[in-house]
This record gives sequence, structure tokens and C-alpha cells, in this order.
Amino acid sequence: MLLAIPFDDLQTGTRWTSRGRTITEADIVRFAGISGDWFPLHTDQEYAARTDYGARIAHGMLILSVATGLIPLPPETILALYAVDRVRFTRPVFIGDTLHVEMAIARKRSRGSDRGFVTLAVDVKNQRDETVAAFSSTLLVRRLAAQ
Repeated sequence: MLLAIPFDDLQTGTRWTSRGRTITEADIVRFAGISGDWFPLHTDQEYAARTDYGARIAHGMLILSVATGLIPLPPETILALYAVDRVRFTRPVFIGDTLHVEMAIARKRSRGSDRGFVTLAVDVKNQRDETVAAFSSTLLVRRLAAQ
């Protein structure tokens, strides 16, 4: 797992891909319940069928949450999620789509002798390798001595 590597050993430009995760109807319904976002494009089959999408689509924030969950965050090195920036939702995600994230270390910067910030460029892709969302995620990472 790449982010289990000590901060000083992480290299800008290093890339990796996550496992996949299929979006289900239950995901959408649970997310609507938790968030209170019952917008009909996500939760009303008849309404969604009359839109340009032709079917219900997942909430953008659900996609962002799933993508964040696909990023490996080992507790030995990751102290906190610091920021999520430049979020773009570029394609709809339908029930049954399988997502994965492709990540690259875009930036590193030290924050004292025991920690630093690592910024990831993240592309969320579906089973057809189409980008459905993109964002930048900055993590606060522990500086560990290489073992």
C-alpha cells in the first residue's frame, strides 16, 4: 500500500489504482437518508426516466465519499484528511456502475519534523475507464523513519 510508505520516501508523480466498488440502489437510498438529499433525479425512478439521463443517478457527494473510501489510508501513516479541492463531476454514475480511483502524488510539503502534507490528484473512473469525477485530496501524513 503506497501511503504506508514514510513521508520522506514518497515520490511526486507516483501513481496507483484502487480496487473497484459497484454502486447499488441501496447505496443511493442510504445516502439520501443520511444526507437528507432526496432530489428526485436520485430517488424517483419515474422522474429520472424523463430526464436527459433516462434513469436515476448517484449523488455527486456519494461518488466523492465512495472515492475517498477507495483511497488507502493506513493509520500508521495517515493523520487526517486535510482538504478536498477542485471537485468536478464529469459524467453520471448509474446504479450498477463499478468505480475505481486512479491516484498520483501531485505535491509534497513538509510541516515540521514529524509530519507533512501529501496532495493526491484523483480521477474516479467507471468500468468503461471513463472519468466520472476528479478532485485533489490533501492528507496530513506522519513522518516515520524508514524501517
